Amino acid sequence: MDKACITDRRIFLKATAAVTASAAGVVPFSGFASPARDPGVNILGPRPGYSPQIGTMVSMLTWMQRAVVGPVQGMTQNDLDHLLDANANTIGALLLHLAATETYYQMHTFQGMKWGTWPESVKQKWDPAMELGDEGRRKIKGHPLDFYLDPLNEAREKTLAEFRKRDDAWLMAIDESWGWGPTNNYCKWFHVCEHISHHAGQIQFQKKRLPGAKQGKGE
Repeated sequence: MDKACITDRRIFLKATAAVTASAAGVVPFSGFASPARDPGVNILGPRPGYSPQIGTMVSMLTWMQRAVVGPVQGMTQNDLDHLLDANANTIGALLLHLAATETYYQMHTFQGMKWGTWPESVKQKWDPAMELGDEGRRKIKGHPLDFYLDPLNEAREKTLAEFRKRDDAWLMAIDESWGWGPTNNYCKWFHVCEHISHHAGQIQFQKKRLPGAKQGKGE
């Protein structure tokens, strides 16, 4: 299991607080889902085409994804490459990190691969985004917004397609060997959701500090 995910698990309360804070203005409401575009997106619960609990998980993933995709609309390459300091990750790198995370959880939960046993070609493609740090800062830059959003969208479409093939019994199946202790697939995919929440807060924080960014109320 990746060290980053263990760390994120330890800061679960902070990530949960980020969701709560978003309702208070850390993430603008406009960054979330628009009822005009999808009338049911703000109603969490079962979804057609999925088993009841999987549909509920889908509704949470869908709602949270808007908190990432909405705020980055219109960002330039300079915005996406901007570093707050030498230890920070760019907004672009964080977006690709989320695509990498979802990809690895797909391979683990859908294909049954033990964490970290991915083919070398997969590691070469996704590890810089998954691990971030110096390698991520060196390699992930110089791209337009679509370079980051396309993998996010592709990963999500694959997740939804795989979820349609499975039922609630699969979602509730317990992995006794997982690093956190006995953990079911529901918890693993909820972790993906709260992982998005965690980085959505980071993206908003950095967006407000881009050169020339306008400061509004509550910032």
